[in-house]
Amino acid sequence: MGKMQLLGVAVAMLAVFCVNAKIYFREEFLDGDEWRSRWVNSKHKSDYGEWKLTAGNFYGDAEKDKGLQTSQDARFYATSAHFDAFSNEGKPLVIQFTVKHEQKIDCGGGYVKVFPADLDQTDMHGDSSYYIMFGPDICGYSTKKVHVIFNYKGKNHLIKKEIKCKDDELTHLYTLILNPDQTYEVKIDNEKVESGTLEDDWDFLPPKKIKDPEAKKPEDWDDRPKIDDVDDKKPEDWDKPENIPDPDAKKPEDWEEDMDGEWEPPMIPNPEYKGEWKPKQIDNPNYKGVWVHPEIDNPEYSPDSNIYKFDNIGVLGLDLWQVKSGTIFDNFLICDDVKEAEAIGKETWGVTKEPEKKMKQDQDDAKRKEEEAKVKEQETNEEGEEEEEEEEEEEEEEETKDEMEEALSDTEDEESVPKDEL
Repeated sequence: MGKMQLLGVAVAMLAVFCVNAKIYFREEFLDGDEWRSRWVNSKHKSDYGEWKLTAGNFYGDAEKDKGLQTSQDARFYATSAHFDAFSNEGKPLVIQFTVKHEQKIDCGGGYVKVFPADLDQTDMHGDSSYYIMFGPDICGYSTKKVHVIFNYKGKNHLIKKEIKCKDDELTHLYTLILNPDQTYEVKIDNEKVESGTLEDDWDFLPPKKIKDPEAKKPEDWDDRPKIDDVDDKKPEDWDKPENIPDPDAKKPEDWEEDMDGEWEPPMIPNPEYKGEWKPKQIDNPNYKGVWVHPEIDNPEYSPDSNIYKFDNIGVLGLDLWQVKSGTIFDNFLICDDVKEAEAIGKETWGVTKEPEKKMKQDQDDAKRKEEEAKVKEQETNEEGEEEEEEEEEEEEEEETKDEMEEALSDTEDEESVPKDEL
């Protein structure tokens, strides 16, 4: 096959790929304030924090990196966008977005929620029922994780694994992939960080196996690996008191028994005390090992091949709390094709991540140099003040010395005057 034929096949495959990929929602905030016509702020509370469109203090591209930023400290935030409802039955579901905690967040959410299409967006709040909650959550040093929460039969189920999130100030790409074979994958910056099956990593269903309630450990089951040696005997000289009177102690000369009572020497640790005697341990000849409780099939377990399925997906929302504001959300994507999501991630976050990193590094370097210059200037000023103080001290010493010499000279002059002149 020639090069032109290979190129034609590649183009054809790419065309099929693009046709098959379905994008349900994509938001990159490239049209200025028009985003306000697509996003609905909740009115459930009167003091929700305000969102603003910005690329932040550092970025890879001043326009492409614009996103929604939290702008007020210690506030709840609630906004959402609606799209045509769909079901993910029989196909992958991919949720992807970028987060930048440029404020060096101390406590706050950076996750998204996917809601049913019939959500009342103007009344969205923390207790609103959702399908999926996904993304980073940071609070202090103890909580730095990625939430992956699914709603199953009206109950929210948290993943049992701990997935660590990024906690620096740069933009990061978060991707959740949910497959119809009931497997999942979490990626950060287009790299897999966790994967598995829904049934294994969440408690959606009762366990397949349970301990047999009829099984009991046999009475003669010996699970002691070691036992006392019956032939081992305690030495006759073993028992010694733990404390003894101090043999070097002497009764004070001024001790009066009538007043002070009978004198007793203080107690000290006994160097010959050996502690409680215990016979040595030997292998137990009757040891049978740890008894394992037999298991049986759980009669309450029933497999469900539709755990992954959500029938009426139609809203993506930001419903979170932040102590320190400044987080920027961008590049939202909901689609049914993993490769398409990866490609979009590369053409958005992938293009601007290095320039953003460089701009941040340049700012940090400039700030560091400015701080070093201030420190140097302060040290110079302090050295100048010290020199002035030293000069003043030297001048004072000189003045004192001159005064003493003048006084001494006057004294000598007086002594040289003849007595008849006095």
